[in-house]
Amino acid sequence: MRTKASLLSYAVFVVAVSGSCQGEDGVFPHKMPESKPDIEMSSAMERMFRYPAPRAQDNELFSQFKYTPLEGFDYNGGDGTISRRDPSRPILVDGKYYVWYTRRHTPVPPIGSAHANEATDVIPSTDWDLCEIWYATSQDGFTWEEQGIAVPRPAKPIPGWRSVATPDILVWKGKYYLYYQAFVEASGLKGDWCPVSASYANSPDGPWTSTNKTIIHTGKKGDWDQDAIHDPHPVVYKGKIYTYYKAAYNKWPDIRDKYAVAHGLAIADDPLGPFLKHSLNPVLNSGHETTYFPFKEGIATLAIKDGNERCTIQYAKDGVNFEIASVVELTPIAAAPFAPDAFTNSGNGRGITWGLCHFTNAGTRDKQHSIMARFDCDLSLDVDDPTFKNTGVWHRPEVYFKQGLNKKQRARINADNRKALGTPP
Repeated sequence: MRTKASLLSYAVFVVAVSGSCQGEDGVFPHKMPESKPDIEMSSAMERMFRYPAPRAQDNELFSQFKYTPLEGFDYNGGDGTISRRDPSRPILVDGKYYVWYTRRHTPVPPIGSAHANEATDVIPSTDWDLCEIWYATSQDGFTWEEQGIAVPRPAKPIPGWRSVATPDILVWKGKYYLYYQAFVEASGLKGDWCPVSASYANSPDGPWTSTNKTIIHTGKKGDWDQDAIHDPHPVVYKGKIYTYYKAAYNKWPDIRDKYAVAHGLAIADDPLGPFLKHSLNPVLNSGHETTYFPFKEGIATLAIKDGNERCTIQYAKDGVNFEIASVVELTPIAAAPFAPDAFTNSGNGRGITWGLCHFTNAGTRDKQHSIMARFDCDLSLDVDDPTFKNTGVWHRPEVYFKQGLNKKQRARINADNRKALGTPP
């Protein structure tokens, strides 16, 4: 153990070394400084020192992601009639991992939101229409055993009678709470309009008691979240229940091609509310599904798919004001990380190393369904796996060629070529 005197000597050494790395004549030094040099720099180089570490390889909030198919789930031969998606974060109880998820089992695959007016009590409009919440258990996080239904659709007109979907779990004072989206119409009629409902139990195996009511309401007319509260994701933070959620705005019903997505925060002292939305909402300007976990004294999040800051990991020391911590690739979709301290209120979040996600394009266009998978990463203060810190993931050429031009794009290019070359059409 170092003495105070040795620590002081070490601090002097660090200062001397860092000072020697400032570069001569204001030139950025060859040896990477540990902190921002006192020289004039371009915006890009100054920005480098705002990240947790100047190099991505040294950044605790940077990782690559690796994926593994899950064992134990049947998808009826991939005919589109069975779908599993939007897993909750896994939790560990009495030596078993538990996960809850959206499960659809319908006679036919979804017909698409554009045909929502043709949906019936047995024909789903979308992959998350006519769904119920099921759960499964595992000993290792790779092989799962489906246990059955946790939350069925309630009777009409109770919220969720059309579909209950996108669950997440909260453990609070020895009880278990499932938050989920509660649909009262086929998805696509107006949009994905729905609020959040909840069920609770004394055991992760149930039985679950439904509140049969909305616990996080949509905003008033004109608010960014006036239409929907999606993907409720609770974390116990500062002794309260911080529930992050997603909402699409600038979209339905009159503007369908200029949508935006952001995340909000609703805070409560009790799992069933009342929830008070944060005055700074939205707290995240990018991302799609919600993925949040305690990290050090604050909260980290993964932003995917939508927005200018998509494909980033962000961090907020106060759980509210997020800043980009790293830029990532091949991000898990609907990532649900195993975060053992998500509900401990420790104030010292240790990060994550694995979780579950989904892939929505498991079937063909006429057999649409989703499958769940496992992802692994190193976003942990307690694990050091350099393999996850590599900054390049290389794919075979055919992976890129699959992202090819469509017929309309190729026709436009051919027409432009003919015009440029003076060739008759």
